Amino acid sequence: MTKKKQMAVTLATSNVPCQDLIDQAVVAERAGYAAAWFSDTGYPDPLTLAGSVAAATRDIDIGIAVVPAYTRTPAVLASSTATLNELSNGRFIMGLGSSSQTMIEKWHGLDFEKPLAQIRDSVAIMRAALAGEKSDYQGAARRSKGFRMPPVAHPQRIYLAALRPKMLELAAEIGDGVILNLFPRRALPQIMEHIEIGAKRGGKTLEDIEVVCRYQVAVSDPAKGEDHSAEENMFRGFYGPYFATPVYNQYLAWCGFQDVADEINAGWAAKDRERVFNAISDELMHDIAILGDEPQCQAIFRQQLDGGIDTAMVTAVSPDAQKRDNTIAAFGTERFSP
Repeated sequence: MTKKKQMAVTLATSNVPCQDLIDQAVVAERAGYAAAWFSDTGYPDPLTLAGSVAAATRDIDIGIAVVPAYTRTPAVLASSTATLNELSNGRFIMGLGSSSQTMIEKWHGLDFEKPLAQIRDSVAIMRAALAGEKSDYQGAARRSKGFRMPPVAHPQRIYLAALRPKMLELAAEIGDGVILNLFPRRALPQIMEHIEIGAKRGGKTLEDIEVVCRYQVAVSDPAKGEDHSAEENMFRGFYGPYFATPVYNQYLAWCGFQDVADEINAGWAAKDRERVFNAISDELMHDIAILGDEPQCQAIFRQQLDGGIDTAMVTAVSPDAQKRDNTIAAFGTERFSP
């Protein structure tokens, strides 16, 4: 069996009016995208908004990449997932992850402990609840007893976010899909190696796992004199602090950029934002982000899809609204076939 290769889009959720997000999903569906994915980074709440997107669309899958497992109990996650399963007629994909120290410890005031156990326990409790079973589970990080709800009417997909080997393997072992983000493209073979290990541990093969990746993308038009200086500055400014968080800093080192990870750490410790900004080399930035004209960007996506990615998620990162629109249009079915 040959796995389906497809394109998805990230809805621009950060401080964007809710109706704008619903409109983005409608546009993505009309353009032929297979799925529209939210992030969960504060406002607006994606689990609430996903119901409105389900009502406004007919065919497109609706996913969240990702809901932190720490911030909602497994019973709440199961109830929200079942509700969206019903409202979307099975189109909803629950993406679950451990998130990072910044979000869990600073934003939410919780302890960022036992991330593997948090994910394993949450998924076990959720799957029992989604099947209509009464909960009776005691894990290393989560427990539940006596919770029950009606079984879902449609098969429910639970995808798990992962960075390094242990979580990659766990995600493939117990999840229906694996969600990737912000990795240098040269690291894809080693990432796929651990996904395959986890799949085998769960009695599955790679054919049974959908591998989804969010990419930061900006398509330029050289004929209009466009370059990527604005996008490069945006990437460095936003993702430098991202890679200063311990989980992403260690991830960067594991992917082969130990020197960059160390420099970002040193700059962050010194509260030197310029040093953090400059630590992201052109080489690294262009190995993570997809920046180029339309044929160049499309060629990179085909390489990634050939290398193991099943669903490539386009995140338009330009500060220019017209360039963002052009980036989304470049990967609709009229202009791109995976």
